[in-house]
Amino acid sequence: MSGSPTSDDQGRPYDGPPPRRVVSLVPSLTEAIAATDAGLLAGATDWCTHPAELDVPRVGGTKWPDVRRVLDLAPDLVVANAEENRDEDVAALRAAGVPVWVTAPATVDQALDSLGRLCAVLGHPEPGWLAGARAAWTAPVRLPEVAAVVPIWRRPWMVLGRDTFAGDVLARLGVRNVLAGHADRYPKLGRDEPATVPAELVVLPDEPYAFTPDDGPEAWPQARAAFVSGRHLTWYGPSLAEAPRVLLAQLAG
Repeated sequence: MSGSPTSDDQGRPYDGPPPRRVVSLVPSLTEAIAATDAGLLAGATDWCTHPAELDVPRVGGTKWPDVRRVLDLAPDLVVANAEENRDEDVAALRAAGVPVWVTAPATVDQALDSLGRLCAVLGHPEPGWLAGARAAWTAPVRLPEVAAVVPIWRRPWMVLGRDTFAGDVLARLGVRNVLAGHADRYPKLGRDEPATVPAELVVLPDEPYAFTPDDGPEAWPQARAAFVSGRHLTWYGPSLAEAPRVLLAQLAG
């Protein structure tokens, strides 16, 4: 790809040859790279759980990776995410001379485009799993529209607000986030506020907070609870190909 720069989601170009050693600081991108060319992965975070058989050196968490450990793995590309990874870690890697590709999709279409550009940089344009993901989201089945709230954490309560990838995933399946117009992307709610949110449905993912039937629904008595796969709701990678089917089944209860 030398001579034909491709830019990441923040507009930073990559103009080198296809990398041979990639360290991923994003679980969904780890899965995407493994599905594209597993031999490229030189390292991943402790939270990179897919594929299950992944056997690569670990570099710590997404928020607090061991930058020295990453550098010791001698990557010629590190992949990161604007929300999951800290700016200072990205800056430290770049200062050490390592290219860092940063993703920041806020919609399904942006995620598919971002993945396409990353795969092109890796020297594998449009792998089969990405083609399958594009097909799955071309015209997914939609539920009858339902007003929902989507918690992602508690103590304090945090919910999806404006301009989020997960919010767009749900919107394309017929789930309208009642807080999509909030000024914050991830509004915080007071202890008693959940019960006042005018929602028919509360969507409870199993990550980043692992909501369960005994931990979460009691705070939202006005809404039916739907427990969904956080990986299918928030990850952008191979899981996108099955996300509409999996989430629709879980949302319908």
